[in-house]
Amino acid sequence: MVDEGLAYTPASDLLELIASKQVSPVDLAEMYLQRIDRLDPQLNSFLLVTRDLAMEQARAAEDAVMQGKKLGALHGLPVPIKDTQMTAGVRTTMGSVVYEHRVPKRNSAVAERVLNAGAVMIGKTNVPEFGMVGCCENSLGVLGLNPWNTDRTPGGSSGGAAAAVAAYLCPVATGSDGGGSLRIPANFCGIYTIKPTQGRVSGYTGLGGPPMPNIFSQPGPLARSVRDAAMLLQVLAGFDRRDQASIRQAPPDFMAATEREIDGLRIGWSADFGFAPVFPEVVDVTYKAAMVFEELGCSVEEVNMVLPEPYDSFGPIQSASAYNGLSPYLDEYGDRMTEFARFFIEMGSRVTTDDYMRAEGRMAELKATFDDAFESYDLIMSPVTSFPAFPNETFPGSITGDSSYPIQYWNGAFTMHGNAIGHPAASVPAGFSPDGLPIGLQIIGRKYDEETVLAASAAFEQARPWIHHRPAVS
Repeated sequence: MVDEGLAYTPASDLLELIASKQVSPVDLAEMYLQRIDRLDPQLNSFLLVTRDLAMEQARAAEDAVMQGKKLGALHGLPVPIKDTQMTAGVRTTMGSVVYEHRVPKRNSAVAERVLNAGAVMIGKTNVPEFGMVGCCENSLGVLGLNPWNTDRTPGGSSGGAAAAVAAYLCPVATGSDGGGSLRIPANFCGIYTIKPTQGRVSGYTGLGGPPMPNIFSQPGPLARSVRDAAMLLQVLAGFDRRDQASIRQAPPDFMAATEREIDGLRIGWSADFGFAPVFPEVVDVTYKAAMVFEELGCSVEEVNMVLPEPYDSFGPIQSASAYNGLSPYLDEYGDRMTEFARFFIEMGSRVTTDDYMRAEGRMAELKATFDDAFESYDLIMSPVTSFPAFPNETFPGSITGDSSYPIQYWNGAFTMHGNAIGHPAASVPAGFSPDGLPIGLQIIGRKYDEETVLAASAAFEQARPWIHHRPAVS
């Protein structure tokens, strides 16, 4: 059997060990599955563990290595798929009683690209119901927990994926971000992520039906290092005719971007974007992290940006979309849905044409605000969230301001703007709260410029390494 110490090995190194026949894909898959069996009952990071399928794929991967066949970019690497992303022949619930027994016929573009690159799918990771909110509570009764403190949330909607990566139950994982769903859990779980530019990774769901606009959500990678995230993003990115918003230009070399110099970059910093109360420990950690970039040869100054509270501003578009797709299930399942899912769908039923168009107008204003800022700055930095990971099912209501949304949505106060403008944005592990909870720094780049975000992230990682920090459950 493979040494369990390999669980702590970077994904890019594991791939080299597999290709050089030093590590067996079968042994590697079995090692991670055993860790899941032992540790995941403390976390509930998986909604489904696909043991038989994983071992079948691992044996095929090992045969390809031994026969000297051409290997894919993720060949033999165990990778779980977020349970909002369709997987052909494998149950995909979206964390809801509505889809509790659904087995899709087709893969999403994300699952397709990961599997075509030779990865071994070890399971489906936990999500809040319909992936709607930044915690990990669903109507299946499987509450996702944080590996740093299991009394706290791992965030969401990619909460199970982030917890699994943080606890070394997998080397990398897929996620998606429609309002912070990559960055919030990466922030709460102390790992790295980048939400790509809107359209960089195909949003094709695999479900078919008439085309629907995908204004906010973007798939992306979760990893413990910037380099591993860049590697997975390289696999995920690329044009897809099935997604009408897919970027037609070939993606840049994300791996090369992690080695770029960043001296001379102009960085704008905001602790609160002019509208949000923030816990003092979050401001302290993220401000100090932003100032590290001055040590790295960049200029950092406070940016004068006053942004709107995002959900009251842009939420009508999201809730109208939720109502359009999910309202038929309210009569049969409404009393079994989570409170926030039911609220969101019902809110969508009240969105008028005027509400929708005004939200579109506010999005256009926001894009112009960021365009103005990026005339002066190469990157904009802020906290990822207003607070560290909060106790399960108990939200920090004192910080929610006057928003009409349930307090669960306040997680996305600083992340939702990045979805509304479609720019790339990362969450970088920046430090810890006094009680040992991870705190992340958000790095927002120009549209289509993931490279500068990755370069800055990698430079920070080298200056202030985080990989040696391990959570209690790991």
